[in-house]
Amino acid sequence: MATMPSSTSANQHAPDARHVQAIRSFNRFYTQRIGVLSASFGADLSLTEARVLYELAYRDQPTAAELGRDLALDPGYLSRILRRFESRHWLERTPSPADARVSLIKLSPEGQAVFMPLEEQSNASAASLLAKLATGDQQTLVSAMATLQRLMAPVTKEAATRTVVLRDPQPGDMGWVVQQHGEIYAREYGWNSDFEALVAGIVQKFISKFRPEAEKCWIAELDGVKVGAVFVVRQSATLCKLRMLILTPEARGLGLGGRLTDECIAFARSKGYKKMQLWTNSCLDAARAIYTRRGFVLTKSEPYQGFGKDLVGETWELKLQTTQGKGKLF
Repeated sequence: MATMPSSTSANQHAPDARHVQAIRSFNRFYTQRIGVLSASFGADLSLTEARVLYELAYRDQPTAAELGRDLALDPGYLSRILRRFESRHWLERTPSPADARVSLIKLSPEGQAVFMPLEEQSNASAASLLAKLATGDQQTLVSAMATLQRLMAPVTKEAATRTVVLRDPQPGDMGWVVQQHGEIYAREYGWNSDFEALVAGIVQKFISKFRPEAEKCWIAELDGVKVGAVFVVRQSATLCKLRMLILTPEARGLGLGGRLTDECIAFARSKGYKKMQLWTNSCLDAARAIYTRRGFVLTKSEPYQGFGKDLVGETWELKLQTTQGKGKLF
């Protein structure tokens, strides 16, 4: 963590001296615990260079100015790092379509080959730290880190650039989807394991009966971390279902829920479905707002007891208009 400025402005508060010492103590503990003091990043890289390499690997062709701004790096220092990368053939530059005077930068195949072992090493290191903790303690640690990141994030008029990727599922992703549904709904709504069992059944059926020509799953990543998912499941030649839309708390407020829903709608239209249907609960206000803004209509509402709670289940539907043939809309 960066050191705090000693002066205070109108919107700052003088820190308690004990809190200052607590932060310094945590810094010493954390840097030692994660191995920063003895870290080896390979390819003769410094910690800052390894971070720049990471950003280039996961961003979609940023400019040097964008990198410097978001990483709070001195432009001259960053320029020297990028020149070093270029001398090793790790970097490619292309003129920006918007302004030929500005270069867009990305890793070359050689740069990707250097980066991947470092990424694997970092993942293994993080996994090793977590493996020493019980499952519940792992979640506590990750939640505490998210809180720390939120509180320490700079308050700016413009949000920092985040890298969002929507991709096809990979091995292990489906288990993650089930886990997130179980953990999030238990923590935020008090639902019991019956809900996790329901989601596991839906996921199992999706995998075993998957029809790639008519069904789709998207996994959302934010800055290289899985944060969400959604599914389109075929019911008939004309009807499909939007299922298992999920976002972790860290990804909320960024428009990702809406973006995932839009992908589902666009996919359903492209496949010729006439109607999309979904089932949700009246207590899920954020999800219901997403559906309402996209034209879904509540067609059925029914109280029931489930997942250890008294709930109201809801069926929502969206009529899909598909353009085919000679411009005919039907």
